[in-house]
Amino acid sequence: MTMPETIIPFHRSRGRPRTFDREAALIRALGVFWERGYEPASISELCTAMEINPPSLYAAFGNKAQLFMEAVLHYETVYWDAAWERMEAVAEVHQAMAGFFRAAALILTSQEAPCGCLVVLAATNVSAEGQEVNDALKALRKAARDRFLARIRRAVEDAQLPPDTDAEGLASALNTMLEGMSLQSRDGATQAEIERVGMIAMSMLYSHAQVDF
Repeated sequence: MTMPETIIPFHRSRGRPRTFDREAALIRALGVFWERGYEPASISELCTAMEINPPSLYAAFGNKAQLFMEAVLHYETVYWDAAWERMEAVAEVHQAMAGFFRAAALILTSQEAPCGCLVVLAATNVSAEGQEVNDALKALRKAARDRFLARIRRAVEDAQLPPDTDAEGLASALNTMLEGMSLQSRDGATQAEIERVGMIAMSMLYSHAQVDF
């Protein structure tokens, strides 16, 4: 995923152990942040998992916030970029969205990835000192919503959705459904159960016109 401008900038390494494998270290850090959350994860726990000492962590990543955001962006790139790109590449919007939500169900329940979306779930209950992390994750969640919005607007322009489609509302609803799928997967929902939620999300495309409550 392209990094929003408000994301915490990555640290330029000032040195690292001779055998340091940055990608492997990020994957191990992901596991800690996933199990513990951002705030409770300690530098000691992170260093133990990453097999480096605190000075090496600070030299390579700057601080815990920068390490966390680099780990999150690594997660987004490895697990989600291809799904978003396919959604944008498929010409017909219903096929594009169906494919995306099927892919999301697979990603969110995969044994190879953290269960549920790290962007949605890993930084809850962050203190005021960690507000920059909350702001960065908020920017990433907005970026996801904006990708839905751009795809819906394109479908309206291509006459695949009616001109009176509430694109803003539909994009927000789809993104909310995606975030809810993350929560359900964290609670142990199966791939089939998550796919059913995706099917409900897809139904929104067929009742897309703006309505008054």
